[in-house]
This record gives sequence, structure tokens and C-alpha cells, in this order.
Amino acid sequence: MSDSRQWTREAVRIIEADFQRSADTHLIPLALPGFAGIELYFKDESSHPTGSLKHRLARSLFLYALCNGWLKPGAPVIEASSGSTAISEAYFARLLGLPFIAVVPASTAREKLAQIAFYGGQAHLVADPTQIHAESRRLAAAHGGHFMDQFTYAERATDWRANNNIAESIFQQMRHERFPEPSWLVSSPGTGGTLATLGRYVRYRQLATRVLCADAERSVFFDSYLSGDRSLTLDCGSRIEGIGRPRVEPSFLPQVIDAMCQVPDALSLAAMHYLAQRLGRRVGASSGTNLVGALLAAQQMRAAGEQGSLVAILCDGGERYATSYYDASWLQAEGFELAPLIDGIAACAERGIALPDHLRRAGL
Repeated sequence: MSDSRQWTREAVRIIEADFQRSADTHLIPLALPGFAGIELYFKDESSHPTGSLKHRLARSLFLYALCNGWLKPGAPVIEASSGSTAISEAYFARLLGLPFIAVVPASTAREKLAQIAFYGGQAHLVADPTQIHAESRRLAAAHGGHFMDQFTYAERATDWRANNNIAESIFQQMRHERFPEPSWLVSSPGTGGTLATLGRYVRYRQLATRVLCADAERSVFFDSYLSGDRSLTLDCGSRIEGIGRPRVEPSFLPQVIDAMCQVPDALSLAAMHYLAQRLGRRVGASSGTNLVGALLAAQQMRAAGEQGSLVAILCDGGERYATSYYDASWLQAEGFELAPLIDGIAACAERGIALPDHLRRAGL
């Protein structure tokens, strides 16, 4: 066996051993008093070793790159990210003794940059968030490294049929619940990879479960879903870190999505604060986006006279956003007045009062 094959074999062993040391993430029920007969659960991905849903993706990307022969001893790994994927990839790069460079928007939360550094990674800040992909390619070429490119490979690196992917995990954990087959799975799009896994899995298992994509305000995914136009672009990045993109990424597969909604940033942040109050701990803003999506799905179920369950993704913890989404001065500087919106989310979840009609939605 060549030295290169031997190194790859050992690298795969190290990653698989790390996986065996990790337990699955929790499924947390969240009561919805305003929706009798409808039960909501959050899949808490913040309990991964690197604190977010992206831990699953990073593991899959590293195994995919290793088995394709793309990673070499001592050669750097480069990734374009808004922070969470970079944190998780820095963790796996450190396991393998590889240098890691994260190409991130300059606006990325300081706490995320500190975590990248904690795992031995280097943050390369880019003023224009629409250019992180191009800058990553340039750095990979300049340093003789590998650009991991989560936005292209997320949907193909994950084994959507089994191998303890997030969909299989959800359905295993739901087996003994009152409504074991969820009516809806709700996730927001970063790369689109999680949605691809969810949508493919329910089709493969011949389940009636529908998949709802809850998009951010500054993102092209929703309009692309409506129009079918994959060439759409924006000249700005999303304010909800980790989700929403200025271009339609290759891993976004609209054919496996049953419905979409686009959530205003202020409502995502309000739902984040409400969810944090209900859980007794901070969560990230994308989890707020997913809560809004789940409430919209619950409204549709109630209107159709349906009972059943919903599962939404809790993407990461809120400790990464102490100086932004949870900082009153930051919110004021950004023009967010959340108190009335938090009351509106509470009224919906607890009394069944409908969310604002101006929310954009398709298939709901």
C-alpha cells in the first residue's frame, strides 16, 4: 500500500473513531398550546462537539474528500463559510493534523472567529460576502490546498439513505411518540444539503412526511424556488448567519422540497428570543427562522383539520451571538425592535393567533 493510501486509511479511521465517541443529538418537545393535537419537536444539533448542525456536514465532507483522494498530508484545507461550518471543519482538520483556512465574511460574529482559532484554524476575512467562494478558490490554488466547497458538495457528500444521517436519526427518535411519522420536517437553507437529505430520505422510505424550507430575508433561494431560475443573485449577504445565500448553490435541490417560506430577519430574531425563553437557553437565529416555518405549517394543519407532529432543526446555540443577536446595542444599531414581534410569536404558539399575512410562502 502506498504512503498516500496508508495516510488516507489512517485519516478515515481517526474520523470514524471520533464518530463512535459521540452520542446522537436530542429531540426536544416544545408544547404549542395554541394548536391542539399538533406536537412540535426540535432536533437539537447544538449538542455536537463543535456546537452546530454543521458538525455532521463537516464530517461527511472530510470523508468524501478523503475517499476521493483530494486531501494530502500537510496540504491545507480551505472553506468558504459564514462561520459554523468553518468551526466544524477546523475541528476535523486538527484531528488529521492539517492546516485549515476559513474564508468568512468580515461581519462574522467574533465568537465564531474565536472558535475557529481555538481549533487551530486561520480566519481569512472578506469584506464582500458574495466573494467568499472566489477567494477560497484563489487561496487553494495559491497554497496548493483543497477547497472543500460545502455549497457544491453538501448534498452529495452525505449518505441520505442511512449511516445515521439526520433524517434517519429523527425518525428513529420519533418511533414511540404519539404521531411517530411527522407531517412536516422544517429546515432553513445554508448549503441546501440538510434539506436534500430530508427530502430524499422521506421519498426513499416512502413516507408521507413533507419538507418545508424556511428561507432568510436576504437570500435568493425562495425566489429561485418560485421561478425555477437558478441564475438569480443578490449583491449582499444574509443577516441571519449560517442560512440564506446571495446565489443559488449547487446543493439546493428544489425538487425534494414540498413548500417554502421566506421569513423577515426581524421575525427570525424575535422567534429566536422566544424560543430561547421557552428552552431556558440561547439558540441561534436560524432556529428562530425554523420556528416561524413550523408555526406556519401548524397553521396549515389546523386549517385542514389535521393532527400530527412537526420536527424543526435547532441549528446551533446562541453563545456564538452574544455580541450581536443577543446584544441590545447591536439590535438597536441594526434597527431591530423585537418586543412586539416576540409578543406576536408567543400569541401564535400559545393562543393560536395567526402570524402576519405578509410572510412570503409557497405551498403553505
